[in-house]
Amino acid sequence: MSMRIVDRLSEHIRKDKFREFLRYVIVGIVATGIHYGIYVLLLMAGDSLIWSNVAYSIGYILSFVANFYMTTYFTFRTTPSWKKLGGMVGAHLVNYALHILLLNLFILVGVPERIAPIPVFCIVIPVNFILLRFVFINHKK
Repeated sequence: MSMRIVDRLSEHIRKDKFREFLRYVIVGIVATGIHYGIYVLLLMAGDSLIWSNVAYSIGYILSFVANFYMTTYFTFRTTPSWKKLGGMVGAHLVNYALHILLLNLFILVGVPERIAPIPVFCIVIPVNFILLRFVFINHKK
């Protein structure tokens, strides 16, 4: 192959990966909105710490389901499967553990609590994208 063809192919791949990441960000924003919206709506039905946790959990679960389908069809343009669902659950468990670890690390080194999530997001969002990409693209079966 000539260098010109290789350069064009490389450029196409970079653009495609960037678009895929943008779709990932859009899905994340929508899933977060679903989670928060359900949480707020359910909070209107009750007023206790236990109910807040129940409402938060229901919102998380429903947004996770929506996130799975949006990630499957929109972000990575594949088809859903039980294997991909299991992979996504695993990726989210790793993601959550990384969130907690980094948050505590940043706070420990002196980053203010209100600001500490910002560098965590900057690290964890791309890592989660890579994990989910592995689940949805590298295991298309």
